[in-house]
Amino acid sequence: LRQKDDVMGAGYAGDITPKEAWNLLSEEPDAVLVDVRTAAEWQFVGVPVLNSLSKQPVLVEWIRFPGGAPNPEFVAQVKEAVSEATGKVDPAIVFLCRSGQRSQGAAAALTQEGFSRCYNILEGFEGDKNADGQRGHSGGWKVAGLPWAQG
Repeated sequence: LRQKDDVMGAGYAGDITPKEAWNLLSEEPDAVLVDVRTAAEWQFVGVPVLNSLSKQPVLVEWIRFPGGAPNPEFVAQVKEAVSEATGKVDPAIVFLCRSGQRSQGAAAALTQEGFSRCYNILEGFEGDKNADGQRGHSGGWKVAGLPWAQG
């Protein structure tokens, strides 16, 4: 696990690889994955599948689709979903987006709200773009061979 400070100065617990996130989710019964992408991304690109861990990902948009406006209810929605999923006050939370950028802001936002173990998943769900400008070929949850499903 790597310590990280968000570009806006608010810290979070650190950056982890997709496989490190899977291990954390596997080893800690109360750990939660929060996917902060848009509803369109969940539907058309896919979502992590955590069934073998007897868990479900929490899906809360960081940026709303359509329109691209920040979700003003994000923190409240995540707090409620995490509380319902775990019943714990401060579980480990791993945040996932497309490439690992939006999830940094989400991890920082929940850290500011008192959660002490918020992690950003490096490379996100699809990883970085390749030379042809395409995602899904280099890094990310999908390329790591972790379970996922589409639409």
